[in-house]
Order: sequence, then C-alpha cells, then structure tokens
Amino acid sequence: MAVHAHPDDESSKGAGTTARYAAEGNRVRVVTLTGGERGDILNPAMDVPGVRDRMSEVRREEMAEAARILGVEHEWLGFVDSGLPEGDPLPPVPEGSFAAIPLDGPVEALVRSIREFRPHVVTTYDENGGYPHPDHIRCHEVTMAAYEAAADPDRYPDAGEPWEVLKVYYNHGFIRKRLLLFQEEYERRGEEFPMADWLKKWKTEQGDLMARVTTQVTCSDYFPQRDDALRAHATQIDPNGSFFAVPLDIQQKVWPTEEFELAKTRVTTSIPESDLFAGVEESGRR
Repeated sequence: MAVHAHPDDESSKGAGTTARYAAEGNRVRVVTLTGGERGDILNPAMDVPGVRDRMSEVRREEMAEAARILGVEHEWLGFVDSGLPEGDPLPPVPEGSFAAIPLDGPVEALVRSIREFRPHVVTTYDENGGYPHPDHIRCHEVTMAAYEAAADPDRYPDAGEPWEVLKVYYNHGFIRKRLLLFQEEYERRGEEFPMADWLKKWKTEQGDLMARVTTQVTCSDYFPQRDDALRAHATQIDPNGSFFAVPLDIQQKVWPTEEFELAKTRVTTSIPESDLFAGVEESGRR
C-alpha cells in the first residue's frame, strides 16, 4: 500500500517500484488522501477553458488513467486538499482542509483501508513530508498513527478486524548523488547537463538523503510506465519539465533504482535491502 497526499504523488514517488511489484503479481493499492482540488495548472497546454472550473473531476480522471498505467488498485479517502500556502509569514491552511482538521478522522479512515486491504508493506513520506507541503507532513503523521492503530483491537473497533502492517518505508526521491552521477555521464558524453543550474542551487548544508536510505529497489524496466503515469496527470506535469530532462537510457544505465528508508518493521531483515518484502517471507505472513 502506497499512501500519498495528492493525485500525481503516486507517479512521482516510488512509481517504478509499485509498477514492478504489481507486474510481478502482487496486489498493490495506492491510497490518495486528498482530491488535489487546490492544485494549480502547471502544464501551460492544459490552462484552457473548461479545465480550471472542473478541477476536481479532471484530477479524478487523471488519477484513474495513472493507476491503469501503473497496474495498481486505487482508493480515494476524500479529504480536501489544503493547497500550498505562500507568503511571509505563511498564512494558515484553509479551514476544513486536510492539514487543518483533527488527526483522528483521517487516521480512522486509513485504519479502515489498511484493515480491509491487509498490506504487508506500506510506503509514505518522512517527517518532513518529502518536501514541506502541509498535506505531505500530515500524510506522514496519519500513516504512522494508522500503522500503530490498525494493529490495536481497542482502536477504532468499528473499522474492521485488526491487522499488523509488517514494514513501513519512507520514499526518498531527492537524492543529490543521483544528479551528480547523471552530470558525470553527460560530461563523459561531452554534452551539457540540462539540470546543472538546478544542481547548483542545491544547498549542500542540507545534506543528501542518501544517508538515510536503507533499501534500493531495481525497477528501471518500469521507468517508462512511471513516466507515462506522470504524463497522465496532465494538469500538474509539464511534459517539457524537469521530470523528463534526463533521457530514460541515461537514467536506466546510471541509476536504475528507487530509494526507500525502512522506518518501522515487525520482521527481521538485514540492511541494506533490495526488496521491500525482505524478511516478510520468513515471517510466514506473505
């Protein structure tokens, strides 16, 4: 089960891994906590009449197509997108939005989903949300609380039979080392690196999330599916944007994995891992 804040997050974070596990015959469910209603139109080609005024419906259509491409099941939990507050100081998120409502409601909803689907592994974001969007941070809080509550028969007794998730992982996609290796490959080819300016702006004092990575899943064969799923979110993803700046052949050669951090486990495993299900077979639960 991959728990995400908005439609399109499932295609930009860990999508190659979910596509791989689905293709290998595993049941994979993406749970989207909000409808992405407050997402702006980031692809100029989609900023046309009839899109902005039906954003909720469009985001649902996009999500359905992305799930089909990835080969995964999908569930909406139905909370309202908080938007991305801007300003100094930051304004509060809108009243009634996902990041503003009490934690208990979303936790119960996710517990119900976990108990119904009965996943062995859950993926989500770290305590910083992957990036500091209020819905991403709340997604982390909800997922970690639901991990504990789903296994407790005294919590949310009307939400189904208790179920122990065996492992929880954080997605880690912003890896500085990955960009540096891409840059080296461009230099080897005598070509200009298209993300050089982006890399220069990386604040080295922030460190590299690679230090937190425990698990690298090889999924380069599924990078085309990942990119097609991203493009399915046409209001959010510019096909000429940075997601597609580095050609697939370079990505597949230089960095064929996706990165995760094992945050919680109820099984014994050895770090580093190359499989999110490491230790699950031995537990007799898969």
